Amino acid sequence: MPRGHQPAKRKTPSPLSDDRAPPMTAATPQPLAAEPAPAAKKEKKEDSFLVFLIKLALVVGIFRSFIFSPFNIPSESMLPRLQNGDYLLAAKWPYGYSKYSLPWSAPLIPGRIFASQPERGDVVIFKAPPTHDVDYIKRVIGLPGDTVQVVGGQLVLNGAPVPKRRIADFELPVTPNTACLGPQFEATARDGTAVCRYPRFVETLPGGRRYEVLDVFRTPQDDFAPVIVPEGHVFLMGDNRDNSMDSRFPAVAGAGIGIVPQANLVGRASVMMFSTDGGAQWLLPWTWFTAARFERIGGTF
Repeated sequence: MPRGHQPAKRKTPSPLSDDRAPPMTAATPQPLAAEPAPAAKKEKKEDSFLVFLIKLALVVGIFRSFIFSPFNIPSESMLPRLQNGDYLLAAKWPYGYSKYSLPWSAPLIPGRIFASQPERGDVVIFKAPPTHDVDYIKRVIGLPGDTVQVVGGQLVLNGAPVPKRRIADFELPVTPNTACLGPQFEATARDGTAVCRYPRFVETLPGGRRYEVLDVFRTPQDDFAPVIVPEGHVFLMGDNRDNSMDSRFPAVAGAGIGIVPQANLVGRASVMMFSTDGGAQWLLPWTWFTAARFERIGGTF
C-alpha cells in the first residue's frame, strides 16, 4: 500500500437505526442547486438602480430646499460685491421656509414656518414681485417701520443720511460677459489688461454694517421720495445704484420689484463657490480653467 494512504474503515450500522438512506449508485443523479434566470438578475439590478436614483433625488431635494441651494449671478446690479458669472450658495434656513423654498414653488408648506426677520445689510435671494417666479438678489436696506429715502444719490434712513465715503475706484476686468457702461469708463490696469473703472463708495448702516456700492451716473433714481416700509416687508436695493431695478421702482414683471414681502425670501447669500468670466467653451476643456476666476472662490458675505 502506498505510503500516506490509509484504508477506509468499514462502518457497522447501528441495529437501532432503521432510517438509513439508500446506498448511492451510479444510476442515482445528485440534485443540483437551482440558479436564478439571467432575466430575473437583470430585473433586480435595474430595480435597485431605480431605487438609488429615487433616494438620491430625495436627498438632493431636501438639501436644496432646507439647507443650501446654488444660485448664479446673471447681471451687474450687485457690483462691486457680485459679478456676472458668479455662483454662490445661499443658506435656506435663516428666514424660515415657505412654498418658495421648494423646487418649482410647490405649494406644500402653508404660509411661512420658522419665520425670522432679516437684518439690514443682508444679501438676500427672493422671488421677485409681481410674478413671484424669478429669483433676484439684492441687499436689505429697510425693515418694517423704517422710512427710506434717497436724495441726490445719498441714502437716508429714518431721517438720517447713511454715511457714504469715497474710496479707490473699482476696476472691473473686461471679459466676454462684461463690458463698460460707456467709453468714459474704459481704462487700462497696471498689468496692461482692459478694465472698466467706476466710482466706488463705502456705506455704513445703523448698527455698523458696511459694504461697497457704485454710484456712476446722475440718474432719476438718485432721488426717491420717502416711504415707510410696511409690516412684513423689506426695502431692497442693488449695490450698483445706477444699474439696479429695485425697491425704488414699482413692481413690474422684468423690471422693478417694489417693496418686497418677507414671505418671498428664499435664502441668505452665504459663500462663493465658483466664478467664471464667460470665456469657457464646452468643446475646449482647457478654457474651463482659463475662464475661472479662482481668486473669487470661497468669499463669504
